[in-house]
Amino acid sequence: MFPARVLAVAPLALVILALSGCSSWLCTDTTAERGKAGVRVQVVDTDGQPLGVTAVVVDWNLEPHPQVPSEGDQVHFRFRFDGADEYSDPAVDACAVDKERVTLGCQTVSSSQAFGPTDDPLTGNYWLAVEHPEQVDAVLLIPNDQSYDRRTCEADIKDGGGMHPPAPPSRGDQL
Repeated sequence: MFPARVLAVAPLALVILALSGCSSWLCTDTTAERGKAGVRVQVVDTDGQPLGVTAVVVDWNLEPHPQVPSEGDQVHFRFRFDGADEYSDPAVDACAVDKERVTLGCQTVSSSQAFGPTDDPLTGNYWLAVEHPEQVDAVLLIPNDQSYDRRTCEADIKDGGGMHPPAPPSRGDQL
């Protein structure tokens, strides 16, 4: 039979192990639900809480990229992050979609890429190459912040786990 001291200390030892992250049964990975895409979105963290930043598609058009005009038309769009500061770097997925909101191509853009002219320094631009540019009906932003994705349980059982941003959309996903 175990001495009383061992039985009294055992629960405390288990609590210390659990709090230190050494117990594998506490590490869980969860993926946030993808938010509703739009031309103007409130950027949200992995818990769905607003970051105080609005991402906006300012405009877009189809034209050849100046460095590779032989590749034909690409989607050239301008975006802005209102409320972002120099210390935060929120990022959202920008997607060219057709009339049914099916993605034709996507790319993550961040506020640090917005370094426009002095009259609008929070504006940036990006080029999306899509297979059928003539099908593009809009460029939409997905509100989930993609700037920070913590380590997974598989990669780091002690410090990994928790809520992760949704996976970036693939070509053919409906937004």
